[in-house]
Amino acid sequence: MAELTEIQKRLIAEVAGLHKVPMGAYNFRANAELAGRNSTANIEITSKKDVSGIDIRIKPGTKNESVHIPVVLSESGLKETVYNDFYVGENCDVTIVAGCGIDNCGTQDSEHDGVHRFYVGKNSRVRYVEKHFGSGDGLGKRILNPVTEVYQEEGSSVEMEMVQIKGVDSTERTTVAELKKDAKLVVRERLMTHGEQSALSIYTVTLLGEGASADVVSRSVARDRSYQKFDATIIGDAPCKGHTECDSIIMDEGRILAVPSLEARNVDAQLVHEAAIGKIAGEQLTKLMTLGLTEKEAEEEIINGFLA
Repeated sequence: MAELTEIQKRLIAEVAGLHKVPMGAYNFRANAELAGRNSTANIEITSKKDVSGIDIRIKPGTKNESVHIPVVLSESGLKETVYNDFYVGENCDVTIVAGCGIDNCGTQDSEHDGVHRFYVGKNSRVRYVEKHFGSGDGLGKRILNPVTEVYQEEGSSVEMEMVQIKGVDSTERTTVAELKKDAKLVVRERLMTHGEQSALSIYTVTLLGEGASADVVSRSVARDRSYQKFDATIIGDAPCKGHTECDSIIMDEGRILAVPSLEARNVDAQLVHEAAIGKIAGEQLTKLMTLGLTEKEAEEEIINGFLA
């Protein structure tokens, strides 16, 4: 394991919840270089030979194991694209923790673009956590453009937690998923933008098999002059169930565009979408302020609870 700087350690703690080297399989990447790696008897991590990135192979029947693959950038002007492929065998139950943190104190933009592809075997369960975080007082931007592709076999289940709360100037998150018979996908996105930041979230989920289901929910807050777009499409190709929802708070001069979309290609496809954008209710602020909080403190409490 390479020696990490204090800034890099702080970034890893923010995006992966790690304060020390984890048990199990992991791959740490810092400033476009490998900083540490460990495979286990059931989870093998190897470097790709043709492009930058890794292959993660999880043996069939692997239970209660985890993989941590955080990425941190602490130098201004760095730009990288990595390709990570996950091959999850049948009848597994694993947790995968990714995420990227960028600290930019310089004048040049720093950017990390990650392409993650998941091939999930029959009857396997995957919990995937991806967090983004930015810091630093430089003029250079912190840019993150993740692409996630999910291919689920029969009876598999994937739960995705996508979080971006602070410091990322520009992001375009693209997620594509294809689900076979009785497969299940649950996505929970939490997002906050501020200043002049922009964030695009694009989801395209195709329910290919009978009994497949998807539940894609985004909660977001747009502050200052930031901009957000939530664009979610669920396609029902079989007797299936799909739901997408966007629930947003708009503040100051923020802008939010919600574009939920449904496409039914089977008479027994049950698809639902919801979208709500509004400001913080005055009675909520008043109630908290009667308990001794200032208006700003009350706003923060409401936002924290909303994004929890």
